[in-house]
Amino acid sequence: MESLELNNFLHPRPSPKGIDVLCKLQHFAIITYAVDPARFVGLFPNRFKLDTVEIEGEQKALISVVPFIDVDFTSAVYPFPKFTMGQTNYRIYIIDNQTNERCVWFLGTTLDSWTLAVPRFLWNLPWYSGEVKFDCDFDESQQIYLKYKMTTDATWAPASVELTQTNHAKIELSGFPDTETGLVYLTHPLAGFYHRRDGKLGTYRVWHKPLDVSSANLKSARFGLLSRLGLVTQEEQQVAHSVLVEPINEFTIYLPPKILE
Repeated sequence: MESLELNNFLHPRPSPKGIDVLCKLQHFAIITYAVDPARFVGLFPNRFKLDTVEIEGEQKALISVVPFIDVDFTSAVYPFPKFTMGQTNYRIYIIDNQTNERCVWFLGTTLDSWTLAVPRFLWNLPWYSGEVKFDCDFDESQQIYLKYKMTTDATWAPASVELTQTNHAKIELSGFPDTETGLVYLTHPLAGFYHRRDGKLGTYRVWHKPLDVSSANLKSARFGLLSRLGLVTQEEQQVAHSVLVEPINEFTIYLPPKILE
């Protein structure tokens, strides 16, 4: 893999309009696993290819579980009520063959909010309900999590994860020529694709500043969706490729999602 520089992927924030959304993501984590690319065969259209990395002489595909709490979820344009809700995204790193853009394939999302009805039924997004609970203690003076636990009670994707952090832990991202390349790959895909619930191909885009993530350790994990789909076994879930966390950040989400085919 060639080295990537974050500055080459930065651009000014597109002006929000219409129903675009602004939200802060609290207790944001990216828990990534490196697995055999063969496990992802048939999950997405031929328009895309896996963005693999070489680890210990073998090509690996990367898949991430991304839990967070939507804080101050609101309109980016108009005065609007603000919502708070737990969410977990499941995403695979891919390349769009038409544009050569690095992006992600969303398996789906669990959301703890009655507002689920909008993305699920109006836009046919692969979003599912779940009761999401966070039990976190972030030490501002040390800038580390003294406690990070997330549980999701759900039919589609039951989950639990516990992370730990130590002071000044170095970010190590195997398979990448340098840390900046790995951070571009894992933290800065701005386009997402997915199969809508009606089978059509959908997409939406986001914008955010460079994420200020730090390294964390995986203490335990149970991601029912990854086990059920045969993507990452329960045993494999205990050994992550990497864990990155950020106490809070801000995203702009451009809506409505588009239908491509």
